[in-house]
Amino acid sequence: MSKETILVVCPGRGTYNAPELGYLARHHRGSEWLARFDALRADADKAPLSALDGAAKFSPALLRGENAAPLIHACAYLDFLSLDRDRFEVVAVTGNSMGWYTALACAGAVSPEHGFAIADGMGVNSQKHLPGGQAVLVLAGEDWTVDPALLRAVEAAMARHGVLPSIRLGGMLVVAGDNAALDALERDLPALARPPMRLVGHGPFHTPLMQASSDAARAQFPVSWFGRPEVPLIDGRGKVWRRFESAPQELWDYTFGQQILAPYDFTAAMTVGIREFAPDRVVLLGPGETLGGAIGQVLVALKWLDISSRNVFSARQGEDAFLIGMGRPSQRGIVIP
Repeated sequence: MSKETILVVCPGRGTYNAPELGYLARHHRGSEWLARFDALRADADKAPLSALDGAAKFSPALLRGENAAPLIHACAYLDFLSLDRDRFEVVAVTGNSMGWYTALACAGAVSPEHGFAIADGMGVNSQKHLPGGQAVLVLAGEDWTVDPALLRAVEAAMARHGVLPSIRLGGMLVVAGDNAALDALERDLPALARPPMRLVGHGPFHTPLMQASSDAARAQFPVSWFGRPEVPLIDGRGKVWRRFESAPQELWDYTFGQQILAPYDFTAAMTVGIREFAPDRVVLLGPGETLGGAIGQVLVALKWLDISSRNVFSARQGEDAFLIGMGRPSQRGIVIP
């Protein structure tokens, strides 16, 4: 029997919240790789992931970048290892923002140990940046389509106040800048479906304000850790890194240069993944499922499988889910043995 093809998506920051507490214990208790990750944390005098995941109560203060990043990476990577390879063939891997580091490991461009070390280390040095933060702008309407005139008006307001695009996320736009610029932008925006949401504890990721983080990463992580991906890897520009066409030096340079300092276009990555690889399904690794809406909005924009609105997407998901969220209990069993 032929295997179903899947495009794998790795989540980024903000996906491990109170409902996800205990995710590793529920799904990956006894995992050999979890024990290795815990040992690496212990060797560095850091709290083991099992202890963070096993806390009696969720604590946003405890799960800041230096702890959230490796925790999310471990949940996603162990989900990836649990996929039923007898039934599913991974045709490409991508990720959103911090999920790029997980995608590197899933695609085999770095080893599991090095992938974890990168995610863990970037959770720390991503806090090295000039003053500023991020805000989420919801551009899509109730039907998940975006009015081009609204987008132009938002981009004009951003230009007036020096606010930069950070992440393009389906029908949402994450923007970044210093706090005064973000305040001014919020007062100058056209009416949106929802008020802008400032992301607490986030820096101005994916902008030139992150130069200190980029410099720290280049000094910390050697080029020798990088190899050629075993499966196609789609970056935050929509570029596909293929096994025999990828130079490890260039992949390292992108990861710790442009990937940190330039906008991350998750919409482009998903568009390329859907159009070029035409997977039978898309699998969103856990924890959480906050990227599900953004992926659905990309499908609506592409009108993929005749999915032209939020209602059509929901109906399709109810009949035969094209998007499988491993953080959703009702869907997780579809892709694991």
